[in-house]
Amino acid sequence: MAKPAPSQRSSSFDTLLDYEDRSLAHVAGRPEMIEAPGHWRGVGFRLGQRRLVSSFDEVMEILALPQVTAVPGAQPWMLGVANIRGSLLPVVDLKQFLEGERTVVHEGQRCLVVRQAGGNVAVIIDELFGQRTFNDSHRADMSGENDGRYAHFVSQVYRLADISWGVFSMAMLTRTPEFRQATA
Repeated sequence: MAKPAPSQRSSSFDTLLDYEDRSLAHVAGRPEMIEAPGHWRGVGFRLGQRRLVSSFDEVMEILALPQVTAVPGAQPWMLGVANIRGSLLPVVDLKQFLEGERTVVHEGQRCLVVRQAGGNVAVIIDELFGQRTFNDSHRADMSGENDGRYAHFVSQVYRLADISWGVFSMAMLTRTPEFRQATA
């Protein structure tokens, strides 16, 4: 038995059934579920004057800056610990760790939760840009993105609309002995 055409349906329930039928017939994949060769996506953020991006695989969560309790005798860049849903996470000022300059904390400050051996750690960033997508044509030569302490963590650069994005390895950061000892 054929279903009546949408114009012949009289009840609201019939209209909802029509919407359901049409939505089930349309099975296009979400853009984030489509893996295209040569494409790379990550979380874009700023530290000082540098625009960086880290892989989605390395950033577990993005949070507003939680209330932090200082830890006596810790490194200056180790701001303390925060209770995140019942788990204590070390909170690190990433810019101070890398550049020696403290991040100016403001309302709406964000931190990235990163996995490390023995538990997660939250790193404070200056500004969050959200998802960034690049392809192989955006690869560029390094021009200062890996100067100083960044040399250990930035191994690739993408350039998009005259803006350079250094690919920052959170995995390398969490394996750095100085970082691990302070956040363990």
